[in-house]
Amino acid sequence: MHLEGGSMPRDYLRHQFRKGMLLLGGGLLLGFLFLLALSLGAVSIPPGEVLRTLLGEHVSPRWDMIVLQIRLPHALAAVVAGWALSSAGVVMQSVLRNPLASPFTLGIASAGAFGAAFSVILLGTGVMRSRMADAVQISSPLETTGVAFLFCLLASGIVLLISRMRTASPEAMILAGVALNSLFSAGTMFLQYFATDVQLAAVVFWSFGDVGRAGWRELWVMALVVGGASLFFFRNVWNYNAMDSGDETALGLGVPVARLRMWSLGVASLLTAVVVAFLGVIGFVGLVAPHMTRRILGDDHRFLLPGAAFVGACLLLAADTTARLILAPHVLPVAILTAFLGAPVFLWLLCRRSKKTC
Repeated sequence: MHLEGGSMPRDYLRHQFRKGMLLLGGGLLLGFLFLLALSLGAVSIPPGEVLRTLLGEHVSPRWDMIVLQIRLPHALAAVVAGWALSSAGVVMQSVLRNPLASPFTLGIASAGAFGAAFSVILLGTGVMRSRMADAVQISSPLETTGVAFLFCLLASGIVLLISRMRTASPEAMILAGVALNSLFSAGTMFLQYFATDVQLAAVVFWSFGDVGRAGWRELWVMALVVGGASLFFFRNVWNYNAMDSGDETALGLGVPVARLRMWSLGVASLLTAVVVAFLGVIGFVGLVAPHMTRRILGDDHRFLLPGAAFVGACLLLAADTTARLILAPHVLPVAILTAFLGAPVFLWLLCRRSKKTC
């Protein structure tokens, strides 16, 4: 009896240790991809020289400019955006109990894009340029993010109302997301119709979603928002685990389900807004990363949240590096690759759910 009773804690600790090692492996993979992203491009730089440059050794003025001024903020933006979108996807899927939920599929990203376009075109919070490298330069990041956040909250509120309907299945919520995507896309096209030629070209290019347009100022704002949101999510991992067992079970354990759901959707909307306002719409990362992580680490949010954040950062960083190499020296917007990756996965998830309901 003593051996049997003692084997359970050992098995549990071994199981936890394995998950911890997987998280450590995810962090190491992210570090490797980050170094690779700084090394590869139109000008290839040996990884050793990249490390020396990052450590402050001035190997070459040219490489200093390429690594520190061009590729470093580019790669950091990919990491922060991938972390933000995947974390938002995990939380949305948990609090809505919908495995198909993500900022993109629920129409929240489109709402943020409309809000950012509204702010840039009508409120003048962005400087329009005709160059491809900086089609839209945000002059007032807080105001642009605030307007995008308001429209993200509007879309989240609609989704939350639909989720409270007893007849609302996950598929019905996705259909609502399709409707919201169509509505806010129509609003963005309406703004574009009255824009000047330069504004039209700039906003269309901006809407593609590209991490390369974030500078150090935008990166600091994104990092602060993502850091604060991550702290909020990690403080509630046990509550999310309880909510996965059902609202009644969570309420019995003392979890303020309704308040936590609203706050979580609000924080996830803020993450989506800040990414969309600075980088444009980047789809499917918030859907693919959580599902990949669940297959490896399971549903425990203590490991799922950081694991999905690592996976999302790795996915977006790898996709962005690939986008820079496909047509080098020209840079392909990363949102194009994430759409090619995410659309088949989304269709596969829909087909798998339809088989389960039959």
